[in-house]
Amino acid sequence: MYNLARSLFFRVDPETSHGMALSALDALHRVGGVARLFGQQVNDPIELMGLRFANRVGLAAGLDKNADHLDALGALGFGFVEVGTVTPKPQPGNPKPRLFRLAQHEAIINRFGFNNKGVEHLIQQVKQRHYGGIVGINIGKNLTTSVEHALDDYLVCLDAVHSYADYIAVNVSSPNTPGLRSLQFGEQLDALLGPIRARASELNDQTGRNVPLLIKIAPDMSAEEVALMAESIQRNALDGVIATNTTVSRAGVDDSQAEEAGGLSGKPVFEASNRVIRQLREHLPSLPIIGVGGIDSAAAAQAKIAAGADLVQLYSGLIYQGPKLVGECARALKAKG
Repeated sequence: MYNLARSLFFRVDPETSHGMALSALDALHRVGGVARLFGQQVNDPIELMGLRFANRVGLAAGLDKNADHLDALGALGFGFVEVGTVTPKPQPGNPKPRLFRLAQHEAIINRFGFNNKGVEHLIQQVKQRHYGGIVGINIGKNLTTSVEHALDDYLVCLDAVHSYADYIAVNVSSPNTPGLRSLQFGEQLDALLGPIRARASELNDQTGRNVPLLIKIAPDMSAEEVALMAESIQRNALDGVIATNTTVSRAGVDDSQAEEAGGLSGKPVFEASNRVIRQLREHLPSLPIIGVGGIDSAAAAQAKIAAGADLVQLYSGLIYQGPKLVGECARALKAKG
């Protein structure tokens, strides 16, 4: 059934069909149809970062930027859902078109630029959720905020979402906000993570809620850069890392749209993501890692875990393979133990 729906959606502009698909999912959920048709909740609990995940398969940030579809997406059987990236103020993002399908590679290029309705809207949506699983909130900076003042935006978002997030992910790895990736390295990274960690710890003490703090990183790093990233993660006592975001590389991608600006996700980023995960695991033997990038099958999910991830997230694979992928991956990871 999904193959038929996909063939119809793929005839429409990608961003338009994205919205149509989510609206259809919401409508189906309101009459109980999502759980009935696609609900594949696999009971495979795992405890990490002080949280209990129903299973190891989550939804990556970016698909539901505003938490507008949280309940319907959660009903697909995810053990956790990450929403965002959210910024302090609403922003429209980059000009359209900004989303491109590379179907022969099962890949997507996007240059959305953190389009979202702002942190206050997202909070209201999360407060109203019925989904009972773990919800992570991914935070970023506004386009109009300079890199030199990026910390201000992250702290605004952190303060706003702390009471409503099960974990918080700091996004410094999107290629679609100018200068953002420069925050991943050296003194700039420490200057960002140090105050964020300090403020998160203060909020934990004030509220009595220990909300894990993670960082989402790019796949486009050398082994030396991964080692430096790992050192900073340890130095600033982060609780976990999400590896990885989209790539700016087009290696091995032969498509008329391959040179569109933006981050590439899907199957082509699979090996690059796994490489970073393996390198991180060498430097961070006990830190929780969420593996994301190119998971399009149960075997691919298992490979992410074998590379060193504790949990996995889906995005592009869900677009190409459909909701059945959630249950297939969760069952395969449960079977592997």
